[in-house]
Amino acid sequence: MTTPTHRVDLYAHIHKALRLAMCETLRQLSSLDPADPLDIAATLGQLDAVLDAAQHHVEKENRFVHPAIEARRAGASAAIEAEHEEHLDSIGTLRAEAAALRVMPSAAAAQRLYRRFATFVAHNFEHMAVEESRHNQALWAAYTDEELHALHGRILASVGPQEMSEILRWMIPALAPAERAEVIGGLPPEVQAPVMASARALLNDAAWGKLSRAMGQASVPGLVEA
Repeated sequence: MTTPTHRVDLYAHIHKALRLAMCETLRQLSSLDPADPLDIAATLGQLDAVLDAAQHHVEKENRFVHPAIEARRAGASAAIEAEHEEHLDSIGTLRAEAAALRVMPSAAAAQRLYRRFATFVAHNFEHMAVEESRHNQALWAAYTDEELHALHGRILASVGPQEMSEILRWMIPALAPAERAEVIGGLPPEVQAPVMASARALLNDAAWGKLSRAMGQASVPGLVEA
């Protein structure tokens, strides 16, 4: 299904960030060396952060998006709401397995955690596709763009600084150039400078050049323009 480009999409940017975070974490788990304490610490630390992001995302959809859908399309979010409970259960199981791996590292435990997380990722990808299609259709049918912008603003206002930093870590490289400029350009002016500094470390020269031009800023010296 093609998403209408003229409608506000509450899911597009955060889902891109979550997909990238999950894929990168799955890659790290697949190559984890259970005999290397530094590798275990780094990989499981990233897993912790991704599970935190997934849990926060579920909680915000339950708190803000589903009530909005149900207010004007009763029952439309029931199936996804039930899947959210399953996801929270899965997150708890993954946290427990990661804790066990920290205490007693082994190839078998690492493989078990990798496969369980792979299943979690697969379920989440299917889940997000439903939200981007059916839930967006329900929201677009029931709300104006002005109302959806206001809802998005309430969601953003509930995100703390640390959580926002973690989200932007994955969102900035995950977005297309125009989306990236839109997200950063929509931030308060006092926040844009530190976010741009973070973005420089996350983007290659070509992507950074496009972002700099879109934001009306000079590129770094020696940048090869795309």
